[in-house]
Amino acid sequence: MDHIQQPILQNLDTFVAFARKRVGDPHLAEDLVQDSLLKALKAAKKPSPNEDVIAWFYRILRHSIIDLYRRTDARKRGLESFRAELPNAVTPEAERAICQCIDRLMPDLPDQYRELLQRIDLGGENIKQVAAALGTTTNNLTVRLHRARKQMRDRLEKFCRDCSTAACVDCSCD
Repeated sequence: MDHIQQPILQNLDTFVAFARKRVGDPHLAEDLVQDSLLKALKAAKKPSPNEDVIAWFYRILRHSIIDLYRRTDARKRGLESFRAELPNAVTPEAERAICQCIDRLMPDLPDQYRELLQRIDLGGENIKQVAAALGTTTNNLTVRLHRARKQMRDRLEKFCRDCSTAACVDCSCD
């Protein structure tokens, strides 16, 4: 063992305890120490034999912890931003403006396709739950849903023509 590996391996439990105090999760602390060990191995500038290896490794570990908090904070901000936009995604006005031709064309679809579109696309049910209720696999249901959407799209294109290619909003079809 060289002058870097031996002190780090001797103090491994101390490093894990240090990380655990800062992140609160023992498994995450172990992962952070392991990532820091990899960073230390890959480091371009390693301490010389007369430098303090333990202090050097603590710096690497602290930077790993800081990076974790930064990533976590950025992820939280992104989710909060997404949640804030979500209620505004479909307003009641926009819902009324969506093409009403779907209601007229729905009865023409085969029963199994109509049920899928009503339950999943219009009703917001989960694909896995619908698959379980219908006694089929999620993959099979996904294929059937794809076919149902394609049939509805084809019917909308025939019925609405130009309107259907322009997002089918504020439809004026007869």
